[in-house]
Amino acid sequence: MKTKLYIAYGSNMDIRQMAFRCPTAKLICTSEVDGYRLLFRGSQTGAYATIEKANGYKVPVIVWEIGETDEMNLDRYEGFPAFYYKKDLTVSVNGKLEKAMAYIMDERRSLGEPSYRYYKVIEDAYSEFHLDINILEKALEDTIAEGDGDVY
Repeated sequence: MKTKLYIAYGSNMDIRQMAFRCPTAKLICTSEVDGYRLLFRGSQTGAYATIEKANGYKVPVIVWEIGETDEMNLDRYEGFPAFYYKKDLTVSVNGKLEKAMAYIMDERRSLGEPSYRYYKVIEDAYSEFHLDINILEKALEDTIAEGDGDVY
């Protein structure tokens, strides 16, 4: 089975959710993406996590190893290619720099406040993996401050 590394920074950091969506996915490690910041952008169905280039920022991530079927499942879930596109980013995987695929939302989408339920899934993952919760909180604050007030 052909596999690749996948970076999760939103609700796909949740182990139970990934077990359902991507049954053959294997949790590899936590890591960070340097030079990007976390934000929330919206659509008719809600506001969801995305990342964008930004000097001086970093985004905590979970690195998964996924198979081809897992990737097809994620493509459907993430609305690829209309809603999210794919980009290979460099992350540290157990002390070694590796390329890993991330889904990034189309930057033309409006900033918007995520639902409590969606945010809570991400917040719980930050807690479970001992990630810096201040980064998640700042992402929400920045989204609200820079957005047009949409709440989903």
